[in-house]
Amino acid sequence: MNDVGAIGERLRRFRRRGGLSQEKLAELAGLSPGVIKKIERGGTARLETYHALARALKVRTSALFDSAGPRQNPRADDDKLDLLPLRQAISPPITLSGRAGLDMPDEEPDLVRLRASAESAAIAYHRDKYPAMGELLPALVRSTHTAVDHYTSGPERAEALAVRSEVLQMAGRYLTQVRAYDLAHMALRDAVRDAADAGDRLNAASGIIGQAWILLRQGRLDEAEQLASHTADSMEPRISCAPREELAAWGWLLLRASAAAARNNRPDEATELARLARTAGSAVGTGVTDHLRGWGTFGPLTVALKAIENEMVADRPDRVLTMSSRLPDGVGRATSDNWNRHRLDVARANATLHRGDEATRVLMALYSDAPEWLKHQRLAADTLADVLKTRKRTLTEEQRKLAAHLAVDG
Repeated sequence: MNDVGAIGERLRRFRRRGGLSQEKLAELAGLSPGVIKKIERGGTARLETYHALARALKVRTSALFDSAGPRQNPRADDDKLDLLPLRQAISPPITLSGRAGLDMPDEEPDLVRLRASAESAAIAYHRDKYPAMGELLPALVRSTHTAVDHYTSGPERAEALAVRSEVLQMAGRYLTQVRAYDLAHMALRDAVRDAADAGDRLNAASGIIGQAWILLRQGRLDEAEQLASHTADSMEPRISCAPREELAAWGWLLLRASAAAARNNRPDEATELARLARTAGSAVGTGVTDHLRGWGTFGPLTVALKAIENEMVADRPDRVLTMSSRLPDGVGRATSDNWNRHRLDVARANATLHRGDEATRVLMALYSDAPEWLKHQRLAADTLADVLKTRKRTLTEEQRKLAAHLAVDG
């Protein structure tokens, strides 16, 4: 966790170096002077506030933080008891003879059945069935441990490692959504190791895509960009003959790197990385969906949605709405979490432009379609809070329902 006093000290140093008063910096960043004073006195702010300050100061966002990234999200679920079974499965204690409490089965593990169970759980994840995931994953992770420990060599060993890598990636996705970042990172780190041991390069790349996502969510922007871009460089395919799954993995790595650069006040780098991702998307054509070996659908639509997200990060809400209205039809599909994230950007853009009723309408549509997903989105809570802050009339029934669901004071 960062020393928030150190963040305020860095902000003051950058401000003074630029010859700016607190009032002038606030004007350039589109913030109130009180926000600047609060941060410089040791207070905290939302990550997008730091983005705005970095843009005004013409520095990277990460320059305001230490090497560990920004302060951990105070809404994080790392210590919630309902994650204890999954924590025990992913990070069990280790004895001299191996994992404690892991009983070897009386019969040989069924790898075909294990993979089928993993595929069923993946479908539940992509349908936003988070409570079901919390129940399914602990036993599934333990079963993959048993399979890996049982098979010590041969093709069965490689298959057991591959399945465990895929299951750990699924756990990492789920844990990132509920903001248990440290446990998610542990799962994804082990997933990459398993994939590498199995000689499965695409599976390893998929785990790295997940690690970059976690680093983004934690605000570790330099690390996220470097990890994703270096991996993309190492596996850049020949566009004319590469399998579609390789193109999809390369494209996702580029999108992660672009997202990190956009958040780190590096717009030129973000644009170039997004351009390369568009090349991958065009080569893929229609979306590639693989619930285990990737992070959902990748194709032209995925790239377009992430470009719009970068515009929201750059605080250009008018561009978000314009680009959203021009999304082409028939260019592929997006998995629910990516499409929902896009709709959340649209809600945020409307709130920023003081279109509170339209922002509420979009949030209500998300509440209707994906209530469990929405509940874990900090951006949704912040967007609703901004809408309610500027509303002069009594809250509507929909706004009261959203406020209760997102734990936002009305």
